[in-house]
Amino acid sequence: MKIEEFLQSLPERLRAGAGVDRVFGEPIQAGEKTIIPVARVRYGFGGGMGTSGKALPSNDDSADGGGGGAGVITAPVGVFEVTPEETKFIPTGDKKKFALAILGGLLLGLWLGRRR
Repeated sequence: MKIEEFLQSLPERLRAGAGVDRVFGEPIQAGEKTIIPVARVRYGFGGGMGTSGKALPSNDDSADGGGGGAGVITAPVGVFEVTPEETKFIPTGDKKKFALAILGGLLLGLWLGRRR
C-alpha cells in the first residue's frame, strides 16, 4: 500500500476502531444492578517516506520508499455500577497495594544492598 493510499484510508480505519464500544463494554445486569465495564483506549501512529537513491550500490539514482502503521491498545480501568439509589465508578486497580509493593521492593533492595 502506498503512503498516499494509507493516509487516505486512515480516517475510515479510525472510525471503524474508535467506537464507544471500545471504551464501554456491554452492560451486565445483576439483580437491580447494572455493571458497565470501562477501558482506556490508546492509539499510536507512525509513518515514513524516502526518495534518495544516492546510497544505493547500483548507482541507480531513482529510489522510493514508504511505510506506515497504526495500533490500538485497550486496558480495563474499572466499572460503573448503576443501582436505583446511585451510580458510582469502581476502579479495577488498587493504588494503595501498588504503592506498598513499590515501597516494599525499594526497602528490600536497600536491605540487600547493605548486606554486601
